Amino acid sequence: MSEQFSRTQLLYGSDAMEKLKNARVAVFGVGGVGGYTVEALARSGIGALDLTDSDVVCESNINRQIIALHSTVGQYKVDVAKARILDINPNCTVNTYKTFYLPETADMYDFTQYDYVVDAIDTVTGKIGLIMQADRAGVPIISAMGAGNKLDPSRFEVADIYKTSVCPLAKVMRRELRARGIKSLKVVYSKEEPLTPLPCAETAQGRRQTPGSTAFTPSVAGLIIAGEVINDLIKSRRA
Repeated sequence: MSEQFSRTQLLYGSDAMEKLKNARVAVFGVGGVGGYTVEALARSGIGALDLTDSDVVCESNINRQIIALHSTVGQYKVDVAKARILDINPNCTVNTYKTFYLPETADMYDFTQYDYVVDAIDTVTGKIGLIMQADRAGVPIISAMGAGNKLDPSRFEVADIYKTSVCPLAKVMRRELRARGIKSLKVVYSKEEPLTPLPCAETAQGRRQTPGSTAFTPSVAGLIIAGEVINDLIKSRRA
């Protein structure tokens, strides 16, 4: 194992680090939450990462997304994330998909190749598709619930979707997944009541209100997800 992972190896041991090196993780959405997840996975020694996101970095991302800098504005997020990962760990295999995950694009992916899937996308339709596809492939998945319009990062917790409360997105997901026969799903969510964003020019023009966000809320959710992935991979690969 490379010297760069020696401090992690002091906690997990050499066998665990070898398992992480041989693991392949797919991350859907590399924005505020997913970007920090990818960062932590790369710094933990994951050997292969598949990144999916159709967006480019914009200036409004700079307040909260680790890949968003003035120097990266206008670049595809997956390209920026890939360059960052390879600068952290040149031996990591990084596959990128500049696409928006929906049922129509699901055939692009073979989930049986993955050891873990991270759902950090925003749309309910896309999230349901990811969860269903992972379920059919028998691959573990962890899903991020709503992080927008919240200020207290200490309120995030890991739970099964059917044990969540308060979070509006989790409520919708519980209903939709129950209807589809999904019996369990690990999620990261917060019981903090979402704030109502202050009025802005867009809402005055009749457009949908953009969620507010901070530098410290989505990042904490993303790091919690990464920790769950790492620990689950080590445990599952011990079996």
